[in-house]
Amino acid sequence: MKIVNEITKLDASWKIAIYVLVVFVISWLFSRLLRFVIVAYLRNSKSEKYKKTSIQFLKNSIKFFVGLFAFIYIIITVPAFKSKATFIFSGAGILAAIIGFAAQAAISNLIAGAFIVIFKPFRVGDYIKLDDNRIGIVEDITLRHTVINNFENKRLIIPNSIISTESVLNHTIEDSHILSFNNFKLGLFADIDLAKKIIEEEALKLDGVIDFRTPTEVLTTTNQIEVRVIDVFESYIHIRAYVWINNPFEEFKIKCALKEAVHKRFIAENIDMPIPLRKIYNA
Repeated sequence: MKIVNEITKLDASWKIAIYVLVVFVISWLFSRLLRFVIVAYLRNSKSEKYKKTSIQFLKNSIKFFVGLFAFIYIIITVPAFKSKATFIFSGAGILAAIIGFAAQAAISNLIAGAFIVIFKPFRVGDYIKLDDNRIGIVEDITLRHTVINNFENKRLIIPNSIISTESVLNHTIEDSHILSFNNFKLGLFADIDLAKKIIEEEALKLDGVIDFRTPTEVLTTTNQIEVRVIDVFESYIHIRAYVWINNPFEEFKIKCALKEAVHKRFIAENIDMPIPLRKIYNA
């Protein structure tokens, strides 16, 4: 009762300032304590990536909601603030409607972010691709947006409500091993068997390339690197090497190294290279 009486006496500016500061300090300490307890509990999670994603999102959520609660508490308990807030929201229905409409996007992002953390289509640290221009590593999942760090060290900020409706290619959701498609072009008169042998030999020299064959496939002498003729066109033969890699983050580097090594071997061993054909029409 004494505390209530003291609150109602907050008529001086300096008293209000001290009261607001005390409330925010208490809410900050409570937020830190709550985050510490939740983080300590989640450290027992089996998956490191799931654990990291949950911790990031919950820490952001706790900070936001505790701060929001502290702000509302101050508005309600300080008579000067409460009277002005009552006047604004009771006498300005249109303003309240505008604020409510604007808050729809924020609520939508909040719910979408919660769904991402619960159902885990991707996690912090995952390598994902939305399209050719939006690709990279998930760096953070906040209440409003997801932060993706692309391979140029630039950040893509995508609202949760948008990314949750996108088709996401997740390279690391369950298994970090990926099958890399490596395409090459040969001349129409190239020795295909020799070209396949060169590609396989050069692929096996690269770090990160793994043997993903089953025991049965190993016993049947199936090649570790499978190379297939995809199609034959009027000016070249399209072949593709299927290379298993143990780290999706290294795929681009390995593809580049393999193309360079194979090209050098093709030249050294006189593999017929594709020559574009041109048709000339007399006017």
